[in-house]
Amino acid sequence: MKLIFAGTPPFAALALQALVKAGFQIGLVLTQPDRPAGRGLRLHPSAVNVCAGVHGLPVAQPPNLKDPEVHEMLRAIDADAMIVAAYGLLLPAAVLNVPPRGCLNIHASLLPRWRGAAPIQRALLAGDDETGITIMQMDAGLDTGPILLQERVAIAADDTARTLHDKLAQLGAGAIVQALRTATMARTQDAANATYAEKITKAEATIRRRVRRPRGVELRSKSGARPASRTAEHRQGLSWMPARTASSSRPARMRSESSNCKKRVRSG
Repeated sequence: MKLIFAGTPPFAALALQALVKAGFQIGLVLTQPDRPAGRGLRLHPSAVNVCAGVHGLPVAQPPNLKDPEVHEMLRAIDADAMIVAAYGLLLPAAVLNVPPRGCLNIHASLLPRWRGAAPIQRALLAGDDETGITIMQMDAGLDTGPILLQERVAIAADDTARTLHDKLAQLGAGAIVQALRTATMARTQDAANATYAEKITKAEATIRRRVRRPRGVELRSKSGARPASRTAEHRQGLSWMPARTASSSRPARMRSESSNCKKRVRSG
């Protein structure tokens, strides 16, 4: 089966790697244009772009998918289906209709719950006991298409957006391979049960100093200094770490919530 793959972050890169490993032919990889990052604001490729380079796959980075020339490029690939995972660009109807099997989306929630941009964070903020992956046949709506496959995972008490992201990325990579290999009847979503995962705002992302901390744990900046204000906390990028005690001369730092995307992309 020949595929077009469209995705950008590490979540999508794992799915691309799984498809290559499973033996699917990737005729083209679509990913967002390189973005400036770091102190020097140098252009950096997306995690999907890096993964495609590792496997020698052709890459296209159009700024949008509205241009008729892009549509012709996609038709020329003659792919059976397009796989979309956190691509970040809207797919117009002209693109959705290019492959005979349409476009399949890897969505990080159990649709119709948490349609939209931030399903992982919203599931955590809502206190959900479980979440999962939905493989969906895309249509013109926002995550409204028929469901082909769903895989569930429990949300642990100590899960963060990062740890849950990593669980769902692995789950999604396996689910898309299974969905392509298995003939399943799609089922319509129950719109009455739909909820929407709005983007996380800056106000919601701000660390509040009144948060309840685990016993024996204090809040420190990466440099080891105690923050002087909430603004300083937000800028310095704080992490939980055990407080010093008489029996421990050096605290063991917990794993940072942020990591280099490139480190998440492993060659097959």
